[in-house]
Amino acid sequence: MGFLRKVLLTTLVFVVYSQLFPAQLYVASLAVAVTGAVVLGVLNGLVKPILKVLSFPLTLLTLGLFLLILNAFMLTMMTWFVDGIIFASFGAKLLLAIVLSVVNATLGEPNN
Repeated sequence: MGFLRKVLLTTLVFVVYSQLFPAQLYVASLAVAVTGAVVLGVLNGLVKPILKVLSFPLTLLTLGLFLLILNAFMLTMMTWFVDGIIFASFGAKLLLAIVLSVVNATLGEPNN
């Protein structure tokens, strides 16, 4: 249930963000947004833990702010696999990474 919930939240963020800021993010259709959310979820589950371990010294040095750069890089990797999601710049990816982090922290799985 947790993966499905995150995919739905990420899809919703992709669609709403692309409607609010069309100059920063283009999403071709709802199906592309769902595919992008699934691919991002898989990348976050498989690749991100490895990158977190490898970038731990840099994350420690920046007091955790490097994790935002890592999240933006995960969005970059997602666009390699999903055609139809286009970002204007790395700054747009960074801003969306912040939005996704906030949304997942507030509406994601409750910490019991």
